[in-house]
Amino acid sequence: MSEFQEFPKIPRWSRRIIVTEKIDGTNGLVWIGGNGEVKAGSRSRWISPEQDNHGFARWVEANREDLKELGPGYHYGEWWGLGINRGYGLKEKRWSLLNTSKWGESRPKCCHVVPTLYDGDMSENAILSALGDLGTNGSAAAPGFKDPEGVVIFHLGGNLYFKKTLKNDEQPKSLVEN
Repeated sequence: MSEFQEFPKIPRWSRRIIVTEKIDGTNGLVWIGGNGEVKAGSRSRWISPEQDNHGFARWVEANREDLKELGPGYHYGEWWGLGINRGYGLKEKRWSLLNTSKWGESRPKCCHVVPTLYDGDMSENAILSALGDLGTNGSAAAPGFKDPEGVVIFHLGGNLYFKKTLKNDEQPKSLVEN
């Protein structure tokens, strides 16, 4: 006999969303263990200074003590800036935490947070307005940079992320010519 599989609950669409700037860098993960261990990861694997991802593991090692302030758990962010994708006109690399609900001014001094562009009830107009503002005014993460990538929409009720880019949003990234 087959094991019963319950149909999942369906989250309501009309719930809170948080729209942030989608930064064109590379995913960076910092894991803090309960006894203070610190590990670096990319989007899909653990990394080390010997097998690094744009210098992120070396940066984590250099900022190990400050990063412990994040507390135990998995902390996801975007590693971006000098030499990574768009570069944003920066002379350095930055790590920006993705969890805007948790991280504001109270965070390790070595960390940034992705800019929140909208926080409220689900609204396609708010999403398009945030995207249009980036297209007109440039990056909120790196003021003065005029070629931002787009937005990330986090739907709290569904615990889901969506992205919308300013250019070529209708195509998979793998098909977009650079």
